[in-house]
Amino acid sequence: MLHQSRPIDAVRLLGWAMLLLLPLLAGCASTKYRPVSDTPVRIGPPYQIRGVTYVPRDDPAYDMLGFASWYGEESGRMTANGERFRHGAVAGAHPTLPLPSYVEVTALDTGRTVLVRINDRGPFTAGRIIDLSSAAAALLGIQRQGVASVRVRRVEPPEHDRKRLRDGKAAELRPSVPEATLTAWRTRLNRTMR
Repeated sequence: MLHQSRPIDAVRLLGWAMLLLLPLLAGCASTKYRPVSDTPVRIGPPYQIRGVTYVPRDDPAYDMLGFASWYGEESGRMTANGERFRHGAVAGAHPTLPLPSYVEVTALDTGRTVLVRINDRGPFTAGRIIDLSSAAAALLGIQRQGVASVRVRRVEPPEHDRKRLRDGKAAELRPSVPEATLTAWRTRLNRTMR
Protein backbone atom coordinates (compact mmCIF):
# COMPACT_ATOMS: atom_id res chain seq x y z
CA MET A 1 0.00 0.00 0.00
CA LEU A 2 1.37 3.37 -0.94
CA HIS A 3 1.28 6.23 1.55
CA GLN A 4 0.28 9.55 0.24
CA SER A 5 2.78 12.26 1.25
CA ARG A 6 1.35 15.33 2.95
CA PRO A 7 2.41 18.84 1.98
CA ILE A 8 5.03 20.28 4.34
CA ASP A 9 3.68 22.93 6.66
CA ALA A 10 5.72 26.05 5.78
CA VAL A 11 5.38 27.53 9.27
CA ARG A 12 6.60 24.34 10.91
CA LEU A 13 9.54 24.13 8.50
CA LEU A 14 10.50 27.73 9.22
CA GLY A 15 10.33 27.05 12.96
CA TRP A 16 12.67 24.08 12.68
CA ALA A 17 15.09 26.04 10.52
CA MET A 18 15.20 28.86 13.07
CA LEU A 19 15.87 26.40 15.89
CA LEU A 20 18.76 24.92 13.94
CA LEU A 21 20.20 28.33 13.03
CA LEU A 22 19.79 29.96 16.45
CA PRO A 23 23.09 28.67 17.92
CA LEU A 24 24.94 29.88 14.83
CA LEU A 25 23.33 33.29 14.99
CA ALA A 26 24.05 33.62 18.71
CA GLY A 27 27.74 32.96 18.06
CA CYS A 28 27.85 35.77 15.51
CA ALA A 29 26.13 38.33 17.72
CA SER A 30 28.46 40.99 19.02
CA THR A 31 28.47 42.08 22.65
CA LYS A 32 27.82 45.76 23.20
CA TYR A 33 30.68 47.09 25.29
CA ARG A 34 30.55 50.39 27.12
CA PRO A 35 33.16 52.95 25.98
CA VAL A 36 36.07 53.40 28.38
CA SER A 37 35.09 56.44 30.41
CA ASP A 38 35.22 57.73 33.98
CA THR A 39 31.53 58.59 33.86
CA PRO A 40 29.11 57.51 35.00
CA VAL A 41 30.58 56.22 38.24
CA ARG A 42 28.67 53.14 39.36
CA ILE A 43 28.41 51.88 42.89
CA GLY A 44 25.70 49.26 42.50
CA PRO A 45 23.51 47.35 44.93
CA PRO A 46 24.74 44.71 47.40
CA TYR A 47 25.42 41.34 45.77
CA GLN A 48 26.25 37.83 46.91
CA ILE A 49 29.01 35.51 45.68
CA ARG A 50 29.47 32.03 47.19
CA GLY A 51 27.39 32.95 50.22
CA VAL A 52 29.27 36.18 51.00
CA THR A 53 27.44 39.51 50.69
CA TYR A 54 29.42 42.46 49.30
CA VAL A 55 28.13 46.01 49.75
CA PRO A 56 29.60 48.46 47.22
CA ARG A 57 30.11 51.97 48.56
CA ASP A 58 31.91 55.21 47.89
CA ASP A 59 34.81 55.23 50.36
CA PRO A 60 37.23 58.10 49.53
CA ALA A 61 39.39 57.20 52.56
CA TYR A 62 39.83 53.52 51.58
CA ASP A 63 43.31 52.43 52.74
CA MET A 64 43.87 48.71 53.37
CA LEU A 65 46.63 46.19 53.83
CA GLY A 66 45.95 42.72 52.50
CA PHE A 67 46.68 40.40 49.62
CA ALA A 68 46.52 40.81 45.87
CA SER A 69 46.20 38.19 43.20
CA TRP A 70 46.43 38.78 39.48
CA TYR A 71 44.62 37.52 36.44
CA GLY A 72 46.00 36.95 32.99
CA GLU A 73 44.49 36.06 29.65
CA GLU A 74 40.96 37.42 29.88
CA SER A 75 41.03 39.74 26.88
CA GLY A 76 37.67 40.43 25.33
CA ARG A 77 35.40 39.55 28.21
CA MET A 78 33.15 42.22 29.66
CA THR A 79 34.15 43.79 32.97
CA ALA A 80 31.59 44.59 35.66
CA ASN A 81 31.88 48.19 34.47
CA GLY A 82 30.64 47.15 31.02
CA GLU A 83 33.99 47.76 29.33
CA ARG A 84 35.96 45.23 27.31
CA PHE A 85 38.85 43.77 29.33
CA ARG A 86 42.04 44.77 27.50
CA HIS A 87 45.17 42.66 27.78
CA GLY A 88 48.10 44.84 28.78
CA ALA A 89 45.99 47.52 30.50
CA VAL A 90 46.89 48.49 34.06
CA ALA A 91 43.57 47.63 35.66
CA GLY A 92 42.11 45.88 38.65
CA ALA A 93 39.08 44.38 40.30
CA HIS A 94 37.75 45.30 43.73
CA PRO A 95 34.67 43.90 45.49
CA THR A 96 33.18 47.20 46.76
CA LEU A 97 34.84 50.37 45.40
CA PRO A 98 32.94 52.43 42.78
CA LEU A 99 33.45 51.55 39.11
CA PRO A 100 35.62 53.11 37.90
CA SER A 101 37.87 54.35 40.67
CA TYR A 102 41.60 54.74 41.10
CA VAL A 103 43.91 53.23 43.68
CA GLU A 104 47.61 53.23 44.42
CA VAL A 105 48.83 49.71 44.98
CA THR A 106 52.13 49.14 46.78
CA ALA A 107 53.76 45.69 46.83
CA LEU A 108 55.11 45.11 50.34
CA ASP A 109 57.86 42.83 48.97
CA THR A 110 59.27 45.18 46.33
CA GLY A 111 58.24 48.64 47.58
CA ARG A 112 56.99 49.52 44.09
CA THR A 113 53.78 51.56 43.79
CA VAL A 114 51.54 51.81 40.73
CA LEU A 115 48.33 53.60 39.93
CA VAL A 116 45.55 51.16 38.98
CA ARG A 117 42.13 51.82 37.45
CA ILE A 118 39.41 49.67 39.06
CA ASN A 119 36.84 48.62 36.44
CA ASP A 120 35.78 45.15 37.57
CA ARG A 121 34.49 43.21 40.58
CA GLY A 122 36.57 40.69 42.50
CA PRO A 123 38.46 39.03 44.07
CA PHE A 124 36.05 36.71 45.77
CA THR A 125 38.58 34.77 47.82
CA ALA A 126 38.97 35.26 51.57
CA GLY A 127 41.89 37.51 52.50
CA ARG A 128 42.37 39.06 49.07
CA ILE A 129 41.51 42.73 48.68
CA ILE A 130 42.30 43.30 44.99
CA ASP A 131 42.82 41.44 41.73
CA LEU A 132 45.33 43.01 39.37
CA SER A 133 45.81 42.72 35.64
CA SER A 134 49.02 40.98 34.61
CA ALA A 135 50.41 44.38 33.49
CA ALA A 136 49.84 45.86 36.96
CA ALA A 137 51.40 42.79 38.62
CA ALA A 138 54.45 43.07 36.34
CA LEU A 139 54.93 46.76 37.18
CA LEU A 140 54.80 45.89 40.88
CA GLY A 141 57.32 43.08 40.40
CA ILE A 142 54.93 40.42 41.76
CA GLN A 143 53.96 38.63 38.55
CA ARG A 144 55.86 35.47 39.46
CA GLN A 145 53.89 35.20 42.68
CA GLY A 146 50.31 34.04 42.67
CA VAL A 147 49.46 36.15 45.70
CA ALA A 148 51.38 39.07 47.22
CA SER A 149 50.97 41.35 50.22
CA VAL A 150 49.97 44.89 49.24
CA ARG A 151 48.69 48.21 50.44
CA VAL A 152 45.72 49.58 48.46
CA ARG A 153 44.80 53.24 48.87
CA ARG A 154 42.10 55.10 46.97
CA VAL A 155 43.34 58.25 45.25
CA GLU A 156 42.13 61.01 42.93
CA PRO A 157 44.96 61.21 40.36
CA PRO A 158 45.44 64.06 37.89
CA GLU A 159 43.62 63.85 34.55
CA HIS A 160 46.79 63.03 32.57
CA ASP A 161 47.28 59.85 34.65
CA ARG A 162 43.59 58.95 34.34
CA LYS A 163 43.74 59.37 30.57
CA ARG A 164 46.80 57.12 30.27
CA LEU A 165 45.02 54.39 32.25
CA ARG A 166 41.80 54.79 30.22
CA ASP A 167 43.96 54.39 27.09
CA GLY A 168 45.38 51.12 28.46
CA LYS A 169 48.80 52.56 29.35
CA ALA A 170 50.60 52.85 32.67
CA ALA A 171 50.42 56.14 34.56
CA GLU A 172 53.53 58.04 35.61
CA LEU A 173 55.75 56.02 37.92
CA ARG A 174 55.25 56.52 41.63
CA PRO A 175 58.22 56.73 44.02
CA SER A 176 59.20 53.51 45.80
CA VAL A 177 58.27 53.22 49.45
CA PRO A 178 61.14 53.30 51.99
CA GLU A 179 62.05 50.00 53.65
CA ALA A 180 61.16 51.29 57.14
CA THR A 181 57.58 52.01 56.01
CA LEU A 182 57.32 48.61 54.28
CA THR A 183 58.52 46.89 57.47
CA ALA A 184 55.87 48.71 59.52
CA TRP A 185 53.14 47.73 57.04
CA ARG A 186 54.27 44.09 57.01
CA THR A 187 54.19 44.01 60.81
CA ARG A 188 50.69 45.53 60.86
CA LEU A 189 49.45 43.03 58.25
CA ASN A 190 50.91 40.09 60.19
CA ARG A 191 49.12 41.26 63.35
CA THR A 192 45.76 41.40 61.58
CA MET A 193 46.23 37.83 60.29
CA ARG A 194 46.59 36.32 63.77
